[in-house]
Amino acid sequence: MPVWNLVRRGAYHDSVTLMRLSRDMEAVTGVTRAAAMMGTPHNLALLRDAGLLTAEGEAARPTDLVVAVVAEREDAARAAWAAGEDALARASRGGGGGGPSISGVVRRRSLRLAMAALSDANLALISVPGVYAAAEATKALAAGLHVMVFSDNVPVADEVRLKQLARERGLFALGPDCGTAILGGVPLGFANAVPRGRIGIAAASGTGLQAVTCHLAAAGEGVSHAIGLGGRDLSDDVGGLMLEPALAALAADPATSVICVIGKPPGPMTAKKIDGWLAALGKPWIAHFTGGVSTLEDTAHAAVALARGERHRPVGFTIPNDDVARLVTDAAASLSSGRRFVRGVYAGGTLAQEAAALLPGGHRVVDLGDDAYTVGRPHPMIDGTIRREWIVKDAADPTTAVILLDVVLGYGAHPDPAGELLAAIERARREGVAVVASVCGTDGDPQGLARQTTTLARAGVIVMPSNAQAARLAALIAARASEARG
Repeated sequence: MPVWNLVRRGAYHDSVTLMRLSRDMEAVTGVTRAAAMMGTPHNLALLRDAGLLTAEGEAARPTDLVVAVVAEREDAARAAWAAGEDALARASRGGGGGGPSISGVVRRRSLRLAMAALSDANLALISVPGVYAAAEATKALAAGLHVMVFSDNVPVADEVRLKQLARERGLFALGPDCGTAILGGVPLGFANAVPRGRIGIAAASGTGLQAVTCHLAAAGEGVSHAIGLGGRDLSDDVGGLMLEPALAALAADPATSVICVIGKPPGPMTAKKIDGWLAALGKPWIAHFTGGVSTLEDTAHAAVALARGERHRPVGFTIPNDDVARLVTDAAASLSSGRRFVRGVYAGGTLAQEAAALLPGGHRVVDLGDDAYTVGRPHPMIDGTIRREWIVKDAADPTTAVILLDVVLGYGAHPDPAGELLAAIERARREGVAVVASVCGTDGDPQGLARQTTTLARAGVIVMPSNAQAARLAALIAARASEARG
C-alpha cells in the first residue's frame, strides 16, 4: 500500500502530542497506518525500518516534523494530514484532552522566557527528542530548577552526568524516560488522581508507581510524594543516583510516615547500596522489585499496614474463595475445545512483567508499550489500535483460552481505554475465549474507575481487583480447561 510523507520544517512537538496526532490520523477512512515523529536520525531509522519513510522524509532535519501515512489513495492521505493539522491546532490551544484543564497557561519558546514569565517555577518537565533532552535538562539544572525528563532515547552517559550535576546543586533529575510522578500533590506525566497522604514512593517504574498509588487510594490511604526516577536508575550503570536523594527527601519529609521503593531488580552493586540506604532511613519501609514473590498489590497493602501499625498478610485473592471457584468453573466451561493457554496483551510494562512472573510456563504476556511495538505508532495507553489487533489475532489462535488485559487510567491516557477495546473483546468472546482484566485507576481519574469497570463487565469481561489477581485467575481458568479436555 502506498506511503506518503509530509515534512513540516522547524515544527517541534512533544511525544505525547505526536502520539495523539498519529491516533487522529489513523481514524481517517482509508488510512491503515500513520506516524508523526521529529526528524532525528534515530526516529528516521525507526520510520525507515518500519517501511514508513519516503525520499521526502529522508531529507528531514532533527528540528523538522515528519508525518507518514499509509493509505489506499492520495486523497485519504491528504485527509489524514488535515486531521493531523486540526489535532496540532487543538494542542496549541491547550485542548489536547486527557489531563486536567489548566487556566492561564503561559506559552514561551525558550526556557529563559518561560522562567521570566513564571518566576516562582521550580521544576522543568523536559519532553523533547532524546538527542536534545540532556542539553535542555542541563540548562534547567543550571538555572536552579529540578527536572523531570519525560524524553527517552537519552544515552546513559548523559543520564549519569545530569544526575551528578543535580546532586551537586541539591536538585532532582528524574528520568530520562520518567513517565509518572506526583510531587506535592501535583500529577506529572501518566499519573492518577489519588489523595494526599502519609506514604511516600520512590519508583524506577511508571505503571508500577501508578498501580501502587491506586491500591493505596482504594485502601483509604494517600501519597505524600511519588518520585519517579527513570527506569535505569537502579542499574549499576547509574547506581541509584536519584534513589539515594529521593529516599533522603522522603525520610526528612514530616508528611511521610512510610516509604516504598519500586522498580526492576537492581544491579548487584546497586542492590548493596540500596540495602544500606534503606537501613539508615529511620522510617518504616517496603521495597518491591518486579519478578519477586511479592506483587504491586502486596506492596501497597504492606505499606498501608505499616502506616496503621498492623500486620500484613498476603492473600492470593481478595474476593471469596467460592466466587473464585465459580468464576473459574463458568469460564472454563464456556471455552471452545483445545483452548489451554493465557495470552496477555498489555499496555503497561511493569504490569506485563508482573503478570508474566505469576503465570506458569507455556503462557505468554506481550508488553505492547515496548519500543519494538510502538515504531511509528502511539503508545497503547494513548491509542488501543495495536492492542485490538493483538486481541483479535490471539483469540483466533485455537489454543488460546484466556485473553489477559490491563486497562490503565490517568492523566494523559486515552479518555475511554475500555471502550476502545470493546470491538476486539466482543470478537474474542465470539471466538469462545474468556477475557480477564484489571483496571489501574481511581474514580477521580478523568476516565473513572467505576465507569471503565462497568464497560468491561457488560462486555463479558471478568474484572479482577488487581493485576496479580487477574493473572492468577487467568491461569486457573486455563488449567481447568486443560484438565477438563484431558
